[in-house]
Amino acid sequence: MAPLLSIDEARAAVLAAVTPLEAEAISVADALGRVLAEELAAAGDVPPFANSAMDGFLVPTGPAGRTLTVTGESRAGHPADAAPEPGTAIRISTGALVPPGGESVVPIEQIAFNEDGTITLNAEAKPGQHIRHPGEDVTAGTTLLPPGTLFGPAEVGAAVIAGRAHVQAARRPRLSIIATGDELVPPGRPLEPGQIHESNGMTLGALAEQAGADVLVRAHVKDTPSATRSALEHALTRSDVIIASGGVSVGPHDHVKGALDDLGVEERFWRVALRPGKPTWFGTKGDTLVFGLPGNPVSAMVTFLLFVRPALARLQGADPSRTRVRARLTEPLPRLPGRDEAVRVKLAYTDAGRTATPTGPQGSHQLTSMIAADGLALLTAGGAVAEAGTELDVELI
Repeated sequence: MAPLLSIDEARAAVLAAVTPLEAEAISVADALGRVLAEELAAAGDVPPFANSAMDGFLVPTGPAGRTLTVTGESRAGHPADAAPEPGTAIRISTGALVPPGGESVVPIEQIAFNEDGTITLNAEAKPGQHIRHPGEDVTAGTTLLPPGTLFGPAEVGAAVIAGRAHVQAARRPRLSIIATGDELVPPGRPLEPGQIHESNGMTLGALAEQAGADVLVRAHVKDTPSATRSALEHALTRSDVIIASGGVSVGPHDHVKGALDDLGVEERFWRVALRPGKPTWFGTKGDTLVFGLPGNPVSAMVTFLLFVRPALARLQGADPSRTRVRARLTEPLPRLPGRDEAVRVKLAYTDAGRTATPTGPQGSHQLTSMIAADGLALLTAGGAVAEAGTELDVELI
């Protein structure tokens, strides 16, 4: 039997098998959570014209104490035709165009209003004061977002100010989840002796959608070779990524590996030197990625985060390492002699940097250990204890 792979070796094997997906044009309104597949540059200067940074009055430069006649207004979307002449002022709103020749904006808090409609300046009007100039934020042609950028709210806004209504983004990976087990029943159904609610389909589906996938199927199949094979065969015809939950170990009712072999899926590795998650399986058929994850809820989540999520990122052209940070342990942890361990931890930020504290009992069946967790501290195998203060990689959840 082949030696067990470390976390890093298994992750590298998964990423080496990924072929990035093609790009498609999408509306900027639909870009949140998508990955940019092109370089996005500003079509013009931002801002495109000189504008006021304050509500107030546009006035000629000069000292405080002057009384000026108000001759007009420049407001957003309705600019003034010309800058004020000596002895005059125009009211101006934040963001409104400053006409050519406009010299200074005095904030409204520094203005005295007179009964005859004139204003008196209670502050000096300095050249260029409170005026934003064209291109002050971004000049035309500047790259705002490189390929591989994950769209958050700020990135959506950046695409808009760059002048774009549509962008090229990687297609969402199509993903199917197949949970195996005679003991599993749908959520909410009363349990008979020996039954449990099937949670992995929902949990893994939520993780997959969070990672940008389009979840096509959440299926549950009984522990029979024919049912397992049929579900996997159907998934292979329509999926970029398939996750089988449970049935990948060596028991008499574990049929996933045999079914995948019958269907021509090439095994890339089976078993990782990891707790929890040792029986993880990975294979490919063409460009389709197939993961066999353990059935225990925590093991399924841990192995998804360590192996499936990086694959989904690379399929979309994103950086798989963006979910990794470093943190220091707040308490000692014993290392396992032959396996890496993914310890569920709560992160905090102190004057000394980022810290990681275990969430409590770490059993692979204890889904509650994930509820309060911010990340998985990756404790490498070895005999020595990892003392408090040891810095580790942490996979963010």
